[in-house]
This record gives sequence, structure tokens and C-alpha cells, in this order.
Amino acid sequence: MSEVLALARELIARPSVTPDDAGCQDVLAARLARAGFTIEWLDAGEVRNLWATHGDGGEVFCLLGHTDVVPPGPREAWDSDPFAPTERDGVLYGRGAADMKGSVAAFVVAAEQFVAAHPDHPGTLAILLTSDEEGDAIDGVRQVARRFQEQGRPIHYCITGEPSSKAALGDLLRVGRRGSLSGRLRVKGIQGHVAYPEKARNPIHQAMPALAELAARQWDTGYPEFPPTSFQVSNIQSGTGANNVIPGDCELQFNFRFNPGWQAEALEREVHAVLDRHGLDYELHWHRSGEPFLTGEGRLRAAAREVIREQLGRTPEENTGGGTSDARFIAPLGAEVVELGPINASIHKVNEHVAIEELERLPALYRAIVERLLLA
Repeated sequence: MSEVLALARELIARPSVTPDDAGCQDVLAARLARAGFTIEWLDAGEVRNLWATHGDGGEVFCLLGHTDVVPPGPREAWDSDPFAPTERDGVLYGRGAADMKGSVAAFVVAAEQFVAAHPDHPGTLAILLTSDEEGDAIDGVRQVARRFQEQGRPIHYCITGEPSSKAALGDLLRVGRRGSLSGRLRVKGIQGHVAYPEKARNPIHQAMPALAELAARQWDTGYPEFPPTSFQVSNIQSGTGANNVIPGDCELQFNFRFNPGWQAEALEREVHAVLDRHGLDYELHWHRSGEPFLTGEGRLRAAAREVIREQLGRTPEENTGGGTSDARFIAPLGAEVVELGPINASIHKVNEHVAIEELERLPALYRAIVERLLLA
């Protein structure tokens, strides 16, 4: 059994549902310490944050990952226990196999191989791990990045092993992400009997025209290297459960994924203007998950592209699609950031999996990119 497969299995076997790390980082810290890495714990609240470094000074290359996973859902829906790593037909199954314990295992193996081959390498190789990527992402990399910014600690290059590939390993390289802005809206009405609507005020009826306007709007047509901004209602609830009662309020959640043509403040102003124009009595609370970022053409994109071509024989598509990742907290430090990892078709799903052949190619891929940057 290969080193990376064995380590991935060990991590999957630990039920590290956000924010519980379930000992994953202790296992990894012990391995990295044996390889000569300096271990620093940057925990916050219930969240574990591991910063492991080898070398001193020079340019800092960070391998960024998370050890937490989303809940598996009903265990009976899985073909095998989600926290009992299982191999079938060349595929490794288990929660976190693709998102992203497989990549974390590959990071550690790549780092061990790199420092063994280049013990006196220039620059600094770092691994940053958190147990708060799949949750609110408040006490994880966001907190670490804020601390680094205050202390003037740089990161020059960063790869996060998020599952970016579509149909084959390395067919897509993420070079940025849209920003994420969420709103929690409560529209206030007056409860009453459905037979006497004149004595009540239905918050659902009042909210719908405003929501329809927001949903139908074309916010933009895109931005260089970014898809268009999107607005989506994700949750809505109201009512008492009875069919003869007009509810007293309506609560819903929505989200913007926005490109650099917008700032969060401007989107907030636009939403308030629509709600006010429709005369709603409402409360609205905002959460800014992250601003959009883009790594322009530079050393990291070029190195990643070249290594993918050489080792995998394909030229990756380079785009800024998808959701959010912890890369949004590292990019503002001035780092060049790319996302490169396994196929994402099964993430957050029942029977999450990664092809063992592709998992076993990841360490060499990551190591080669690090060598292009730190040893150049």
C-alpha cells in the first residue's frame, strides 16, 4: 500500500465533522515533526489550526488544506460506512476522500519527500491545516490570515488541494474565486385568519414580488476571467403548519456569488433599495464570507500548468468558477494562489470517493510545483 493511500485511509477513519478535528492534525503534526518541520498551533475557539514549516526566511510556499468534513447523512444510504475507508475496483470510498483528506495526505507525503531530497532548500515550505473550512470558517484560516497580516508574516505562493478537477485529474486549475455574500431576511406581517385577509398582512405575498425582482435581475454579464454574478434563494420558511392561518412573518436566506465588478457594500445597498421600494417591513442581517480574488499570470500559474502538462499530459482549463474555499483568506496577504485537487463529482455526496491511481499521483504533482518555485 502506498504512503499516500495509507495516510488517506487513516484520516478518513477519523470522523472529523466540523469543527471536530478528531485527532487528524495530531497525526499529521507528529509525522511532520519527525520530518524536521517546526510545529505551531494556532487554535481558536473549538477550531484546530496547524502551521508546520521547514526552512527559514526567503519565499514562503504554503500547502493549504482542511481536515474537517461535512456530515455523512444517513449511514444506511452509503454502500459502506462513511468513516471506514473502503476500496472497491480501484476507488477509495469514505467521507473526505475527495474533500479533502486525500489532498491533505498528498501534501504531507509531498512535503516529506521534498525535505528529504532537499534538506537545505532555500525559502520556507509550510503546511496550513484547519478544522473549520466546511463550517462557518470564522476561527480557521480567516483567523490565521488575520494574525499573519497583523504580524507581517508573508505567504508568497499557495496551493490548496480542494477537489478542482472535473473529469480527470488536472483538467482544471482554479486561479480565483467569486466573492460570497449571504443575507438572512425576515419579512414582518400580521397573523390572521385566511378568511379575513383584510385584517392581516401576509408577509409571503409581500415578499414574493421583491424576491422575484431580485431573482430575475441580470446583475452583470461577467468580468475578465470570472462568470456572471448570481443571486439564489437557498431557504424559505413561514407559517404555522395550518392551512387557515396567515403567517406573522416569513424568513429566508439568500446568497450572492459575485465577481470583482461588485463590492459587497454595493450589493447590500441594491437589495435594501428593492426591499424598501416594495414597502416591506423587514430585518436583514448580512454575512460577508469573502471577497473575490484572482491570481493573474505569474510564476505559480505557469509552474502548475507546466507540471500538469509534463506529468499528466494535459493542458488544464484555468478559471474562477465553483464555490468558495479558504484560498479567499490567503490571497489578500499578497500570495499567488491556485487550487489543484481530485475530481469533484462526488464531494458532499453519499459514497464520496477518489480514484486511487489519481490519489497516488498527487504527491509528485505537488512536490514538482514546490520545486519549481523554491528551487528556481
